[in-house]
Amino acid sequence: MTTGATHFRIAAIDCFERPLCYRLPFRFGATTVTHGVQAFVRARIVTADGRAGEGASAELMVPKWFDKRPELSSAQNVDALRTSLAIARSAYLAQREPRSAFGHFAAHVAECRSEGERHDLPALAAAFGAAEIDKALLDALCNALGISFFTALRGNAIGFAPASVAPDLDGIDAAAFVTTLVPRESIAVRHTIGLADVLEGHPHAVGDGLPESLDEVVAHYGVRWFKIKLSGDPAADIVRLIAIARVLDRLPRYGVTLDGNEQYSGIDALREFLRELRATPALERMCASLAFIEQPLPRQRTFESDVSAIGAVPLLIDEADATLDAFPRARARGYRGVSSKSCKGLYKSLVNALRRTLWNRAGEGGFFLSAEDLTTPAGLAVQQDLALASVLGLAHVERNGHHYIDGMASAPRHEQASFLAAHPDLYERSHGAVRLAIRGGALALGSLAQPGFASAAMPDWSTLTPMRAPPSRARGAAGAGDAPIAPQTQRST
Repeated sequence: MTTGATHFRIAAIDCFERPLCYRLPFRFGATTVTHGVQAFVRARIVTADGRAGEGASAELMVPKWFDKRPELSSAQNVDALRTSLAIARSAYLAQREPRSAFGHFAAHVAECRSEGERHDLPALAAAFGAAEIDKALLDALCNALGISFFTALRGNAIGFAPASVAPDLDGIDAAAFVTTLVPRESIAVRHTIGLADVLEGHPHAVGDGLPESLDEVVAHYGVRWFKIKLSGDPAADIVRLIAIARVLDRLPRYGVTLDGNEQYSGIDALREFLRELRATPALERMCASLAFIEQPLPRQRTFESDVSAIGAVPLLIDEADATLDAFPRARARGYRGVSSKSCKGLYKSLVNALRRTLWNRAGEGGFFLSAEDLTTPAGLAVQQDLALASVLGLAHVERNGHHYIDGMASAPRHEQASFLAAHPDLYERSHGAVRLAIRGGALALGSLAQPGFASAAMPDWSTLTPMRAPPSRARGAAGAGDAPIAPQTQRST
């Protein structure tokens, strides 16, 4: 096992994109999404001792999650994420000295945030570009060393030194912590129930042979964990939950989480909802199966009120987890959990996992991480997110790409075949495309332990479109957003 940090310099970073269509509309919060654009990053590195490595990452650029300002269109939201990638790429390439993987992240996290603010990006959007580049750099490092993501973590080849970005962890033996991270061999799928989802029957909205309603999903995939989207209207949410409970209560056992997606206007509305939830006889079993409620309040109001006395259900932050100090701030206001999403940064997840461990060991107890989804499509995006959730020891992970997106149908057939061949436990070919193989409500993760960051296959770069950032909205300067992120001449491998 590799022990100790491996330093490397960054030789190249290129960004690409690919459009995709959803098979079913996905409604969350006040937004309904029917199509998207997936970002891809390719990075090349050279280690201090001369070994070269290439790596990649991918993520869907989902609108109306990173930035929910109503005056901005979905297209403007996606442009903002392109700008975030351009900012991060410029920052990471500007300094050529060798650093560890974590060292590169730590050196640029503040710069990416401040430059993002200058381009009118909220903190979540500003962090997106660095999050994707960090994954690609880590993949390149693992490939250069010929080791898996899990081995790189446990041997601290990443150079994990969280005190440099999280002062509350000063004096903590972080290297000892990463040696305890053991990946799971499988993980349960927590299926998302969107606000527009049909609950029973077959609505014939798609007609592709795959499940379209909740009861079909349960029968087809065998899932027993569910994440239910809330609208922010207490009365309407209770009615919707009663209808969902009629389907789920047929199961011998199940678990649920509720996701407010910032839709509850304030603490009083949340209290009203929780009172009705507990007082409704038809929801008695669902209440007993409820693990936590995710981000009920708007991100800007999350830290205004103390929620510790609101009830027995733990509350978790997601959209409010925009900066590295968000989890400690939320803890001070009574929140117990924080989400892990690779689109927010894998190192932030590791920092928060260390905090969770320290706080629980100190005796207060009850702090947790959850694994949430940003509609990660099959391929690099879902594999790297699954690997992160696995190494954090989480028993279940929200997955919704299997339901709203038609597997890898947007990728060429030969690219689909390469991912299926490399990860036959995770994928299957069915209904015309390679897609996740959910069996008994779970995903097998064994093949993620190959050299690289959870993938032994790569996208066909020649079929991707080089990404160009939109015109800059920076205050007082053209800025990074005006330059191409990947020159046409670098399309092929």
